[in-house]
Amino acid sequence: MGPDEDLVRGAWLPVVGVEGERRETGLLDVLFGADAVRRLDLPVPTMLPAVLRQVLLPVVFDALGLPRTRGEWGERFAQGGFSDQEKEKLADYLGPRYGDRFRLFSERPFAQVAGLSALNGETKPSTLLIPSVASGNNVPLFSALSEADHLDLPPGQAALWLLHAHCWDTAAIKTGAVGDGQAKNGKTTGNPTGPLGQFGVIMPTGRTLYETLLLNTPVRADGLAAGDRPQWAWDERPDSAAAKSPAGPEWSVRPAGGLLDLLTFQSRRIRLMPAETENGLRVRQVVVCAGDRLALTPQEELHTAWNHTAKPKAGQPARRPRRHTPGRAAWQGLGALLALALPLDGDGVYTSQLLRQTGELLDYRQLPGDFALGVEVCGLEYGNQSAVVENAVADSMPLPVASLLADDDWLRTAILECVEQADRVARALDGLHADLRRASGGEPLPRDKGERPSARFLHAVDGRMRRLLAGLRTIGEDYDMLERAREAWEVTLRRAALREADGLLAAVPPRAVVGRTEKVNGKEVVFRSGKAAGLFHKKLGDILTRLADAVPAEGEAA
Repeated sequence: MGPDEDLVRGAWLPVVGVEGERRETGLLDVLFGADAVRRLDLPVPTMLPAVLRQVLLPVVFDALGLPRTRGEWGERFAQGGFSDQEKEKLADYLGPRYGDRFRLFSERPFAQVAGLSALNGETKPSTLLIPSVASGNNVPLFSALSEADHLDLPPGQAALWLLHAHCWDTAAIKTGAVGDGQAKNGKTTGNPTGPLGQFGVIMPTGRTLYETLLLNTPVRADGLAAGDRPQWAWDERPDSAAAKSPAGPEWSVRPAGGLLDLLTFQSRRIRLMPAETENGLRVRQVVVCAGDRLALTPQEELHTAWNHTAKPKAGQPARRPRRHTPGRAAWQGLGALLALALPLDGDGVYTSQLLRQTGELLDYRQLPGDFALGVEVCGLEYGNQSAVVENAVADSMPLPVASLLADDDWLRTAILECVEQADRVARALDGLHADLRRASGGEPLPRDKGERPSARFLHAVDGRMRRLLAGLRTIGEDYDMLERAREAWEVTLRRAALREADGLLAAVPPRAVVGRTEKVNGKEVVFRSGKAAGLFHKKLGDILTRLADAVPAEGEAA
């Protein structure tokens, strides 16, 4: 076996060090040096949760156990890296215990089914693992390759896309596998997407990989569930667990057997087909068949926010995982990320378990108040019965950890008000645009068509919002500084809004000055450019209350 096929010691994980250096390393080295790694340098954002969930987190959880108390979590965090004793446990786990199960092309290949073959005897190009490359029904508009082209993946890259497929693969028809009694006519139908494709992923991040691993580690008084095993140790599950082995071609519809099972859930049966080429060992063909189907996203899922329903329908859970909205920056969804309590009356949102835990750790002084917390969000938008990928959602942002304190909401309230102000100004700009179109003799843009001024405005203030969030991480309890920051934010919003409004007013034809009359809800309403501009500036004054009494900025006069 070549070193590239050994995930424990082969160089397959691309990382960026704390000094900015880039390199590729193996599983054991990346854990031993987690305190010297700033982040994983992966091909696509959706690969980060796949690598963390399918490999790094379950290895750490299973080898070291979960912290039973917040104090124990705080002790691990204060270390800054894995201790010598913890490294010995990790080395034993990835060596004598399970090291031989982290090889790509062995008798028991990692995250695959040895000897898996399709009922029709065919194999597919390796592009089947990569959503951005044309394959089958999934034909991205700007793909450089077609299904007829070969894509030779080095073993390390093949391993990364293998993990990605288990988490994000498209739904619908899959190739039937030899030995799968549920396959009919050479295929299986009704396959859902991979588990992560069913919600919007939210992952807290730290200054190093070690901190990121800890921020994604739940504190549980009872530790891991009895009999809970990751996919590479499936044979150690109790005989009473009624589920198919992920090392075989058969699959089942089942709940997760615990946290380790959930993180390493094998939603597909896959086999990588290695071939010797002039460039060395490469993966050119694959077999991808139906895998286990998660009966329901469990409430212990770590990486999603929830939609809470006060009165769910019969047979439906009170909480369902929440998806991200395509086309919106992460900070525009802060209302969901900072929803720390279940709605008392009616429906509402509820943030992820890990973000709630982060606030609790700060409250119990296990995290410093100025900790540089980051949040990564990502997701895939599927189309045509979830059989194709239409869009990807990915963003990251700084987040003041003090905004996650459940009982002290002054900072959280201020941040959410800043977000709301941006949203209201954006809607006011769209209203101005609609009124100017009417005044010019046209009609407002349909909801799903055309470029809106709100999109340009929100893009213009995006960088300033991120700077605001980063600055508020070190604000402490300086209320005066918070007030100055909010005044500066309103100045930013007004300047960006006026620039956009001036452009809209400059583009209208002369007839918009005279305008026209329309019937709206049975009443005659006059639309003209001067009236539209006056209404917009009134709304702007109502929204930006700290600047309402200030001298009008240049260009503000209607």
